[in-house]
Parts: sequence; structure tokens; C-alpha cells
Amino acid sequence: MYEDRARLAELWRIETETFRVARPQSEKMWRQAMPHLPDGVPMLWMAKWPGPWPVYVERASGAHFSCVDGIDHVDLCLGDTGAMCGHAPAASVRAIGEQLANGSTFMLPTADAAAAAELLADRFGVPAWQFSLSATDANRSLIRYARQVTGRPKIVVHDFCYHGTVDEAYATLDARGAVVERRGTIGAPVPPSLTTAVVPFNDIAALEAALSTGEIAAVLMEPALTNIGIVLPAPGYHAAVRELCTRFGAILILDETHTMSAGTGGMIARDGLDPDAVVVGKSIGGGIPAGAYGMTASFAALVRASIDLEDIDVGGVGGTLAGNAVSLAGIRATLSEVLTPAAFARMIARSTEWTLGVQASIDEFDVPWQVTQLGARSEYSFRPTPPRDGAEAAAADDFELQQYLHLFAINRGILITPFHNMALMSPATTAADVERHTVVFREAVVSLFG
Repeated sequence: MYEDRARLAELWRIETETFRVARPQSEKMWRQAMPHLPDGVPMLWMAKWPGPWPVYVERASGAHFSCVDGIDHVDLCLGDTGAMCGHAPAASVRAIGEQLANGSTFMLPTADAAAAAELLADRFGVPAWQFSLSATDANRSLIRYARQVTGRPKIVVHDFCYHGTVDEAYATLDARGAVVERRGTIGAPVPPSLTTAVVPFNDIAALEAALSTGEIAAVLMEPALTNIGIVLPAPGYHAAVRELCTRFGAILILDETHTMSAGTGGMIARDGLDPDAVVVGKSIGGGIPAGAYGMTASFAALVRASIDLEDIDVGGVGGTLAGNAVSLAGIRATLSEVLTPAAFARMIARSTEWTLGVQASIDEFDVPWQVTQLGARSEYSFRPTPPRDGAEAAAADDFELQQYLHLFAINRGILITPFHNMALMSPATTAADVERHTVVFREAVVSLFG
């Protein structure tokens, strides 16, 4: 943890004033929005960005955006993965625009549906796919299907996981090891202990104990934790999870929404993982709402056999805009023409450069932080060694220090993911973009430790 809080407070004051002076048009738009938007933003979590008001975006292309005050930014946030393909990629924009001109939603399939499903099957190794508007929707659907086919009430998640706004995943362990609501949970419908078992990441014994109760329908997990800082799996962890799910009859769901940064088929393809179901979202649609979930042939057959045709539209899965023609056009174009193997090679190379740049400053000033890379995604945390589980990652958080580093970067035209210290590379990110961050990050470290 950073100990000189007085110095941090003064640095924050300086950066806040710099922000105020540089962004009068954003201030104007924010004040105009206040009467009808709480905190002046369309989603309340946008108020968490550092600074006295949000940065208002005017236009974006590739790995850059310009704000209404005319400032160019290197975007290493990329919509927290939603724009991993870069802003406005030509192939996606063309396909989305063409379909939009021909109609956007019909509650009927188009040719893009089967093509998109085939692309996903080739990448992630499971054959049967359905489409949603987000990874959250996909996770909810698979949880329901897992309960349906197993007849069991609960799921397992990892401590400090994130799977979108899925009620069952807003659960954590308290100091006594009991399942409780995660801090900040808004209006939980039922106590999470009724729906969820929580285990630490990389803890095989805890997972076995949870599964041995016979109550668990599914294990919902990211192949590596990402939304609490990157926490990588220990050697052998995934093989043990697979064996335990098979032994106890639980459905293994891998949420690759963020870990798709590992490559075209995410960690599943890179590491040879063997799930029963896969979730992807955000990045696959070229910037428009899109999600998808895939199932093995055996799981898909159980799901389909469990649902009567008469009731297939009212069972709590789907929605009238799910699988819409525009989203499917975006998915097909993005997967086939934008997020290609060659693109991922460039993205991972840029991420390696970013990681080395951050590590160089950590080493130069002997800062007790660490940096971890997962394909095209990298993140630093305020601890000297990589975390083994979510609790270790959470314990290293320092909100004030994090806000300062983000504001320092924004004031110099660099955007990283606002709720942790993650940088993501797009196919359009250049070595010069990465070097720009390396220079700014070193300046920030000097301000704190120099």
C-alpha cells in the first residue's frame, strides 16, 4: 500500500485542477445532462471515472478517441473489452450497416446465424450455439439450463468473481467462510447462500467440498479471474476442476468474455480446456450488444429434450431482441475479418510491450507492485507478487491510489479500464501507443516515489 497519503492528496488536487482547466466542454455537457441523468451519466457506474465530471467522447476510430474538448486519447480501456476489436472496425461497420438498412430484428433467423455459430464452434470446440444480447444474458441462460437438466438448485462461483449482473454471482465469503452478499450489491432478491456456493480460485479442496454436497448444478467460472485483477490458474487447476465436475455431475461453464484476450479461441483453445458450456460476449459484435453461449452436443441434447415446444418462449431464457439480425451480422464480420489469428498476434505483442514497460518502472524505482499478462490484456496491482485468488487481489486494492493513477493518465491522453488497472490491446493499437503509456506510467511512478 502507498503510505504517504498527504502527498497523494496533494497530487490528486493538482491533477483535478489540471482536468478542470483542460475540459470545459465536457463540463458544459455534464451540467446540461444533470437535470435528466442522475450524476449526469446514462449509467451510474460511469460516475466512478476519476475527475470532477466524465470525459465526453466525440468520435473514435481504431485505438484512439477524441473528446469534445478536442483531446486525443490512446484508448487502452476499449469499453472494458466491448471494443477489443478497436473502435469502428471497417468490416464490422460495413456488415452492421448493410444489415441495418435491410432490417434489424425479425424474430426469425438470417444466414449470418449459422455462419456465426460455425465460427464460434471452430474457435471454442463446442458445437451447439445460441445468441443473446450480452454475456450476462448468456450466463443467466446457462445457469437455468444447468438447473433444468440436473434438477439441482445451486451453482458454484469463485470468490470475487464477476459474470455480469447475474444475481447468483454477487456472492463472496466472509471472514468465517460463510456465503454472503458481495459489498455494494444492490437489492439482492434472496440471500446468495440460497443459490450459490463460493470457493476461492485455485482451491481444489474447497471446490470438491462444495460439489460433494450434491446440490450443485453448475460451476460458473472464468478460466482466469479478470475483474479483480488478473489471477491466473495454478498448474493443474483446470484439469482438477474438469475431473471434479465430471465425478459429481455438475455442468462446467467457462465464461471467456474477458479471457478471450488469450487468443482467437480464448484460454479454452490456447490451454486445451474441456468445458460443457462456453460464454462469450461484448467483443464479438464489433461494438454493438452481442453475446453467445455454446454447449457440447450431449448437454445441448439434454437441454432441448427438457423443454416442451409449447413452453419454449416463456421459460425465462431469451428475449425478443436476442439473436437479432444486426448483432449476428456484426458477430460474423468481427470474427471472420477483424479478430483474426494475425490480429491476435499483433495484440499480444503489444500487450507484452506494455507489460515490459510497466515492469521497467516498477524495477527502476523498486515499487512493491506486480504486473500480470493474459494474452492481449495486462494489469498491474499494488502487491509485490501475483495474487493466487480473488481475496488476495482484493486485499491489494487502494481506491484512492488507483483513482490518482487513472486521472494522471487521462490528463495525458491515456485511458485504461476505470475499475482496476487493466490495459487491453486492439488490432489497431501500435507500438507508439504503448510507448506513450510507458512514458506516462513512469512519470506517475516518479510523482509518487521519485
